[in-house]
Amino acid sequence: MIAKLRPESYLILRTVMALFCWALALSAASAQPQHGIAMYGTPELPPDFVSLPYANPDAPKGGTLVDGNTGGFDSINPFVVKGRVPWQLRFLTHESLMQRNQDEPFALYGLLAESVEVPEDRSWVEFTLRAEARFSDGSPVTVADVIWSYETLGTRGNQRYRGLWTMIADIEQTGPRSVRFTFAEENRELALLVGLRPILKKAQWEGRDFTASGLDEAPIGSAPYVIDSVDPGRSVVLRRDPDYWGADLPIRRGTNNFDTIRIEHFGDQNVLFEAFKAGEISYLREFNAEAWARDYDFPAAQRGDVVKTEIPSEQPTGLTGYVMNSRRPPLDDIRVRDALIHAFNFEFINDTITGGRQPRITSYFSDSALAMRPGPASGAVAELLAPFAEDLPPAVMQGYTLPQGDGTARNRRSFRKASGLLDAAGWQVDDRGQRMRDGQPLAVEILLRQGAQQDQQIIDVYVQALQRLGIAARVTTVDDAQYYQRVGALDFDITDFRRAASLSPGNEQRLYWGSAQADAAGSRNLMGVKSPAVDAMIDAMTTARDQDGLVAAARALDRLLAAGRYVIPIFSFDVGRIAHQSNLDWSGRAPLLGDSVNFMPETWWQAE
Repeated sequence: MIAKLRPESYLILRTVMALFCWALALSAASAQPQHGIAMYGTPELPPDFVSLPYANPDAPKGGTLVDGNTGGFDSINPFVVKGRVPWQLRFLTHESLMQRNQDEPFALYGLLAESVEVPEDRSWVEFTLRAEARFSDGSPVTVADVIWSYETLGTRGNQRYRGLWTMIADIEQTGPRSVRFTFAEENRELALLVGLRPILKKAQWEGRDFTASGLDEAPIGSAPYVIDSVDPGRSVVLRRDPDYWGADLPIRRGTNNFDTIRIEHFGDQNVLFEAFKAGEISYLREFNAEAWARDYDFPAAQRGDVVKTEIPSEQPTGLTGYVMNSRRPPLDDIRVRDALIHAFNFEFINDTITGGRQPRITSYFSDSALAMRPGPASGAVAELLAPFAEDLPPAVMQGYTLPQGDGTARNRRSFRKASGLLDAAGWQVDDRGQRMRDGQPLAVEILLRQGAQQDQQIIDVYVQALQRLGIAARVTTVDDAQYYQRVGALDFDITDFRRAASLSPGNEQRLYWGSAQADAAGSRNLMGVKSPAVDAMIDAMTTARDQDGLVAAARALDRLLAAGRYVIPIFSFDVGRIAHQSNLDWSGRAPLLGDSVNFMPETWWQAE
């Protein structure tokens, strides 16, 4: 039986359909092909820009750059879960539809794509490929390659690619060289993120298992460099493709200047540093201000063959420290985590390790407008947090600051506070000085990598404080392979931790702290936080229509994570420090976002 509509129902239906068609037409009409896209507002570089502002368009080509990594590798496919890969390969051998300008908070310009088109609500994005875009084997980059790359990486690729795939409702070819992505949710950052995924050659993997690739074959890319040779576990040599298709694009002028890049692998950081001193590698990034001032007076530096360059940055510091796995007891108790933070004698450790030269990180977005403000939450931040306030630690709404020690080795004030927190959590000191509860000792394992000398120095001091509190602290040091295996399996109590931050945080925050990632193997949510409030703040960040909305959501998220006491923060890296051979040069114009692989080695060159 077919139901009949009343006349008034026909009128309502026709009105709804008319409004729907009008909305679609308006969306299409407001979208125009552009040379670039910014998270907020319009891109700073005009359509006729000559080169990136921090690149030298007349930089000479030639020479060899030798890079250094620690640990080994057993794969040259950077896009799958299996294997350890030289991290540089993702950036040097493959390209995406668009390229980021490091001199803006978050803006992209066409690379494989000649244009990008989005409606005002960013419910979809369309890219038109350049007719001249080619893979390194000379074959054209096609829409079929784009669609296959997104589907393959989103379903069988490394975990970092899979989250985006779940937010794409549809991919369709809309013309000979154009492809449209329609999104499954409101999320204004997706239009940019889609432009940054690597594009691989579909035909290379037809009838073959993409995830099984190791050292025998690398995915074919379209970037300026191709793999020339591999010495398994020891080195990879890349050569600049003389037939690279995009050499004359404005986004590429003055970049990728070395003819050869050799990536050498060393047992640990100490061996790497000695190789640099001996002239075996071309440059080294230094993250310790005390070592920067103390250790770079070796003969090559005295002769002027090695020089030191500091690169300023306006990025937030991000978070560096030691993460506590809240999935497992006793670290599932916030009072225990709080006690462990109080027991960490930062002022004494910082003076010992860096000579007090590096300030402590105080929030997840330190040194930026995104960082939480002191005191009680107010304004838009309070409004965002209000629906969750009853279930949150009081410090979220009242304000949270890290404990400050007295600077002495014993740190009595913080020690007393830590002891009181453990008492309140039921961990009492027995007659042997051991913290016990229900007949079980309070014990934690701290997992470190071999050769992590600075971490070892810090943890040696920390373990002494934990033992004074009656905590049985055991340090386990493993090689890189075991370390990544254990961390990937979330098999640790406490381990070293680094999460970078940007001036435009967004969907990567789901990977770092989202509930959906908390228990997944290979998760980047190492702390194991599962919080509806955290998830809601990430949603607010990704749907913000302007900078004010983003700032409010970031500050609210910062409060939740800091007050949750998941990480013991250490000192910040407030400036990029690169020691390098004196024949390496750069434009002298640092990008807004500071040092990165898109700055060094991408825009540097070898002077004559």
